[in-house]
Amino acid sequence: MSRSFLSSPASVREARRFVTSFLSGWPVLDAAELIVSELATNAIRHSASRRFGGRFQVMIHAQHDRVWLGVADEGGPDRPALAVPGEHEEGGRGLVLVAALAESCGVRGDEQGRTVWALMLVEPAAVGSARPDPGAESAGA
Repeated sequence: MSRSFLSSPASVREARRFVTSFLSGWPVLDAAELIVSELATNAIRHSASRRFGGRFQVMIHAQHDRVWLGVADEGGPDRPALAVPGEHEEGGRGLVLVAALAESCGVRGDEQGRTVWALMLVEPAAVGSARPDPGAESAGA
């Protein structure tokens, strides 16, 4: 399942809604919401998607034991990287936070377009009838 968004701060809120609506009832919901917020914010602040008319895309692939989230942007000269900011710096913690919440994360692509992604594992004890089916859209993903 995926959805495209216009590159604006209001779209970050809409991206969170998209993810929380799709993953409603999943045990990784809160982490997924925070991750997509950080990745979408990075797309509109640090990539070529920040240009007027720029766009980013949020992708969700959910399986019974894992959820993969990706945010694709329009690239740019700087590759996203984990960095520990200085104590008094206001920004720079987003990817560190994503890495702490996810089982794994990474970046693929180049200056023409990138996808920053995170994989979250679903606890085996949480797998069962209490969690809704992610829908036919993610089948085969």
